[in-house]
Amino acid sequence: MAKESTTRNFVLRVDGETMDALEKWAADEFRSVNGQLQWIIAEALRRSGRKPRATKRAKEGGRDEAKE
Repeated sequence: MAKESTTRNFVLRVDGETMDALEKWAADEFRSVNGQLQWIIAEALRRSGRKPRATKRAKEGGRDEAKE
């Protein structure tokens, strides 16, 4: 049986200058642009208090997150 994915896809349009900056930032941190965008969004959600803190299991690579 296939594992159900919790990842959702969407289209994002950005201007060329922003894309160039994202590509450079991602390369500087050894990430793909997609990975960099995921990190930026997760970090912004965490800092704003809109994303619950991860449990120990999530930090170790699991997908469980604390319910706050």
